[in-house]
Amino acid sequence: TSSAPGSLIDELIELTAQSLGQLEIQEHFNIVKEIGRGKYGKVLLVTHRFRGTPMALKVMPKASTKLQGFLREYCISLHLSCHPCIVGLFGIAFQSNEHYCFAQELVIGRDLFAVIQPKVSQTLVGIPESSAKRCVLQIASALEFIHSHGLVHRDVKPENILLLDNRCCQVKLADFGLAQKRGTLIRYIMGTLPYMSPELCTVALMEGQKEVTAPPLSVEPSLDTWAFGVVIFCILTGYFPWECCLDSDDCYQEFADWCQMEERPNIEEDVPPLWKRFTPEAMEMFGKLMALDVRKRCTVGEVKAYMEKDWLKKWWREAIAFICNETIKILLSRNGLE
Repeated sequence: TSSAPGSLIDELIELTAQSLGQLEIQEHFNIVKEIGRGKYGKVLLVTHRFRGTPMALKVMPKASTKLQGFLREYCISLHLSCHPCIVGLFGIAFQSNEHYCFAQELVIGRDLFAVIQPKVSQTLVGIPESSAKRCVLQIASALEFIHSHGLVHRDVKPENILLLDNRCCQVKLADFGLAQKRGTLIRYIMGTLPYMSPELCTVALMEGQKEVTAPPLSVEPSLDTWAFGVVIFCILTGYFPWECCLDSDDCYQEFADWCQMEERPNIEEDVPPLWKRFTPEAMEMFGKLMALDVRKRCTVGEVKAYMEKDWLKKWWREAIAFICNETIKILLSRNGLE
């Protein structure tokens, strides 16, 4: 179901379906190595046999991939790839006997998930606030661009944010495998993930369930806004705030209770334990990005109003600085460089 039939995406899909060539990967590409793998298939680092151009080739098995799904992902990715904070495409799509494939920009670096893993004495610290803000600004810009084209990413998570450097001076949003046009109806999804919004979790088919009783959910930019809020939390802490947005999850329920407080006379005491490190201004931002009422949820672009404000409390920043300094001293001592 689409709210915009006859859109440019539909035309691109139709044209690509008519011109999708048939060739085997090894005929035109030298396979260097595999650089990614998931339920969708795999990503190969390849070079073009005739031009030598390095590329990332996304390869999806026909046995588990519908042609329409492949075409939708490719055409949406191609349509949006002109944005500097979205992974670029080469305009190369084809099918082999066993796979559907398209070539995209090779991004040398790591994804955000690899960077936010705890490293310092098992302490969960995330990345520095200055780097986090640079990352947030760029992803907000990419999402605003996506939403302005009537599309929703639907898979905003740390693994899909690629870093071209360690200080987040340049980041790119990747993977449009779940992207859809605004207004598309979701009847159900399989299971839940930490970055899914509460309304998305209502149409989750849990283990043992045979059907979902909730009405179909319309795909809206607010789904990305909620996920974006969760990602910001992850960037600054190194972990997810909860496992799923269901009443059975205590961490989510604490946040939901905080959101539903009509008055917060003492915001320092009212915030849930996992959120104590954040300033009142940051909590205000989170409250807007992850408003339980979809109608009150802000747009991703509204984070720009909080860039000049502190997100982490002073005592937390000082504690992290102390931990980092002590760790450096230990490393130097072990190497006889005190």
